[in-house]
Amino acid sequence: MRRPATDPAHPAGLSATARLRATHNGRTTTVPLLHSDGPFHLRRLRPHGERARVCVLGAMSAPLGGDQLALDITAAAHTRLEVTTAAATIALRGATPDPATYDVRLTAGAGASLHWLPQPLISTDGSSLRQTCRVDLEGTSHVLLREEQLLGRSAEPPGHLSTRLTVLRAGRTILDQQTVYGTQAPAWDGPAVLGGHRAAGQLLLVTPDVESPPASLVLGDPLRGHCILSPLADEAALLATAVAPTLAGLRQLLDAALAHAVGTRRTA
Repeated sequence: MRRPATDPAHPAGLSATARLRATHNGRTTTVPLLHSDGPFHLRRLRPHGERARVCVLGAMSAPLGGDQLALDITAAAHTRLEVTTAAATIALRGATPDPATYDVRLTAGAGASLHWLPQPLISTDGSSLRQTCRVDLEGTSHVLLREEQLLGRSAEPPGHLSTRLTVLRAGRTILDQQTVYGTQAPAWDGPAVLGGHRAAGQLLLVTPDVESPPASLVLGDPLRGHCILSPLADEAALLATAVAPTLAGLRQLLDAALAHAVGTRRTA
């Protein structure tokens, strides 16, 4: 059952925050806190080596217009944690014209390794969603993050979608970018942004102690889409940004960028 939000600006929406915390017991990573809420049902998966794994299951349709949703994930010092989702997140029209909000907060402690690999976000006709992802890292943290968006289902225009990614490393902002899609955003589907494509995404890799960052790499072609992998000003961070006609094509480009990035890091 949907629970009304307490914020009067979201009278018809759902307010929910799910929390996940991983710790290290001296031998392996454990997940002592799994707090499910609203549409988020958190479930432990079989570990992969030393890496604990958690899946976020959708318990109801969300986000709808007016919803206020948050997911708070913490990987404490020296943990190895991977979090994914069971299915795509679908932004839908709600009973109110107010936008939905979906805030993801990722925190990685000293020496921790955190992978955030959700399934794509789909923006449907008539929906309005403001999504943010804030990543707080220690100087010795590792993170792998993938975000993918599909703008409209088959033969459908997208709704209004705003996404913002902010990354802080050792208290210093190393990335803060925002992208807006949909009819309210000027030239969102023009050559400077999507170039007619309908899938967009990015992949962030942060690893400490890098001796020499690689040069930028461009992948793809006009039919399959485009991807650029480049180092950020912080030499520990690499960012791949891609657009493609389909989600499958987008994933192929991001996977190729990741394979190159990991190979570069191993030889650095």
